[in-house]
Amino acid sequence: MLQKINKQLEKIMPLITPTSVVLGVLLSTYITDFSYLIPWIFAFMTFAGSLNSNFKSLSDVVKHPLPILAAMVLLHILMPVWAWGVGHITFQEDIFTITGIVLGMAIPTGITSFIWVSIYRGNIPLTLSIILIDTILSPIIVPYCLSFLIGEKIEMDFMSIMQGLVGMIVLPSLLGMWLNQSSKGNFTKKLSNTLAPFSKICLGIVVMLNGAVIAPYLKNINLKLISIIVVVFFIALTGYLFSFLIGKLIKGDRDTVVSLAFSGGMRNISAGAVIAVTYFSPAVAVPVVVGMLFQQILASLTGSFLARYYDKKTIYLEHSHRI
Repeated sequence: MLQKINKQLEKIMPLITPTSVVLGVLLSTYITDFSYLIPWIFAFMTFAGSLNSNFKSLSDVVKHPLPILAAMVLLHILMPVWAWGVGHITFQEDIFTITGIVLGMAIPTGITSFIWVSIYRGNIPLTLSIILIDTILSPIIVPYCLSFLIGEKIEMDFMSIMQGLVGMIVLPSLLGMWLNQSSKGNFTKKLSNTLAPFSKICLGIVVMLNGAVIAPYLKNINLKLISIIVVVFFIALTGYLFSFLIGKLIKGDRDTVVSLAFSGGMRNISAGAVIAVTYFSPAVAVPVVVGMLFQQILASLTGSFLARYYDKKTIYLEHSHRI
């Protein structure tokens, strides 16, 4: 029954986040007080996603660092600079909106890339490695990336952010990998299948709670907000495209390209929203939060494209082989 539910949830994944954002805004008065649950739900999602990996698979990935280096360059150099350029062209003197757009691309890769990479059978150990390394480095990379591009030194509580990200991602991942290693995968495979649908439901809950927190910034729909939505959508779309092209450029195999496409295209927008709301003015938070509306839709479209691309390629190679 759980596997049937999981399959159904996979089909409606593109609708889960935008629907959850809308529900969060509408129900903000009633559910904002539950936002303290977000880190705990995140930790559960990460734990569930890491059950299929172990330390050996992680060490194998680290021995071939090119895909990880490519992902880091994409996540924290190429995309923030690209976002900065597009932001300056479209919003010129509006430093708050530009800062928000850059922050949206400077934040670490999304935990939910786990879910998409597993759906489309990508390289899970590579994805986990990118998430772990990016998470550990993000408290240093994010503020310095912003201060370099925006030109203002940003005061951030490094240790608090580091502790929060370690608690949400690093420790649950290590626990899941340790369970896999110690049970030789027998126990964790069954547990992973059991937890899969709950992990997807938790994604909706996290997005809903974040939507409730930033509800005041989304209720006033005007031309400026529509412009921000269009620009953020464009930048996010190019993020997936650049990730795919870099995967091809480094001559990655199918699994590697799939992992890079999702790891490079997705962002931990929930964490970004928390950073934006906590450390900046509401105007900075708007572009970050807007990304929640279509990140999963773009991930779904990317997955469909990758499936078609590699299916056609397989058919072509089989045909060539026969000839």
